[in-house]
Amino acid sequence: MYDLHIPANVVLEMTYACNFRCVFCSCPWEAGEHGPAYVKGTELAIDQWREILDRLAVMGVRNVSISGGEALLKDGVVDLLEYVRKDTDFNKDGEIVFISNGALLDDATIDAFRRLKIHLSLSLQGLDTYDAQTGTSGIGAGNVLHWLGKAHEAGIGTTANITLTAWNYHEAFDLMANALIAGADTLLLNRFLPGGRGLSRRQELALTPAQLNGMLETAEKVLGMSRRKGHVGTEFPLCAVEGDGRRFKEIVFGHRCAAAKDFFVVDPAGFVRVCNHSPVKVGHALEGDVVEDVAYWRTFTDRAYIPDACVMCRHVSFCDCGCREVASICTGSLRALDPDARIDGMPVDGESPFDPLQGAFPAGAADARRPSSRRPAR
Repeated sequence: MYDLHIPANVVLEMTYACNFRCVFCSCPWEAGEHGPAYVKGTELAIDQWREILDRLAVMGVRNVSISGGEALLKDGVVDLLEYVRKDTDFNKDGEIVFISNGALLDDATIDAFRRLKIHLSLSLQGLDTYDAQTGTSGIGAGNVLHWLGKAHEAGIGTTANITLTAWNYHEAFDLMANALIAGADTLLLNRFLPGGRGLSRRQELALTPAQLNGMLETAEKVLGMSRRKGHVGTEFPLCAVEGDGRRFKEIVFGHRCAAAKDFFVVDPAGFVRVCNHSPVKVGHALEGDVVEDVAYWRTFTDRAYIPDACVMCRHVSFCDCGCREVASICTGSLRALDPDARIDGMPVDGESPFDPLQGAFPAGAADARRPSSRRPAR
C-alpha cells in the first residue's frame, strides 16, 4: 500500500435511515437538490462491517465510534459492538462512543451498553423547540433527559450533544443546564453548519456572530457552575472568537480541522470520507487500497486547503479558518472561507477579497494580512 496517513480513529455510520428529520441535519445524503449530489449505496450487513473492522485494524486504526443516521435502527448493531469488545483490540483503552437520538432506547439496550463499556452521546436539540428542531411529534426533550439519567445511574458515560441554531439559541442556557442536571457527564456543542438537509434552511438557522460567541460564553458559565467540562465539535475560525479565547477554561474548542488527520468516516455502504460533513467519497473500505482518491485525502493531511485570505495571517499555523468541507459545500472550493469567518471584524459569505493573481487585496478591501490582535485559544 502507498505511504498514506490513516488516522487511528474511525466513525462507522451504520445506516442511512433515521426516525428524525432534524432541520439542521448535515448528513450529506440528506442534501437533495440543495447541495452536492450524494448517491446512497447498498447498506452493509453486519458480517461486512466485521470484515471492515478486521481490515482497518491491519491498517493501524485503533478506535471506533458508532453513528448514523440513527444507529439503533440498524439490525445487529449491538452484535457488532459485542464483536468489537470480544474479538478485536479496538478501544482497549476506553469506551466506544455511540451517538443516538435516544428515541429507541430501552432498559435492555442500556444494560448492554453498560456491559460493553459504551459512552452514550445523546442528541438534545431543544426544549420547547424540540419538535421543530427534530421534525418529530410526541417524543420530546423529556425522553432524552430520562435516558441521560438512566444511563448515568447505570454507570454509563454520557454526553449531551447539542446543535445550536437560530431557532433554539434562546434556550441555550436551559438546554445545557437541564442536560447536566439530568445526568450528562459532559457537553458536546455544535454551531449550525450548512450541509445536508440544513442547506434548505441555511439563512434562517445560521447563528449571528454575537450568538456564536454567546454560545461559548453560555457554555463556559453553565459548565463552570456544574464543575464539568465540555467541547465544541467542529473547529472555530479563530477570527470568529471575540477577544482573548484563552479566557475560556471549561468549554474547549479548536481551530484545526481533524478530517483525515485525527479521524475519518465509513458510510453505511462502506464508502470512505474524510469526515462526516464531507460529500466526497474517496474510496471503499472493502475495495482496493481503501483510499483511492489520494489527492483529495492529502489535501487534508497536508493542509493544502488554507484560504487565500488566510495565508498571511499570523495564526495560520494553528487555524484552518473553520470547517473546510462546509466552506466547500457552500462555495465549491475547499479554500473558501468558513461561513462564520470574519476578516477584520467583517463577516464574509465564502468569498475571499484576496486576489491571488495580484498577490494583494483590492483597494478598499479589509487588509487580512495585518497581524491580528487576537491570541490563540488554549
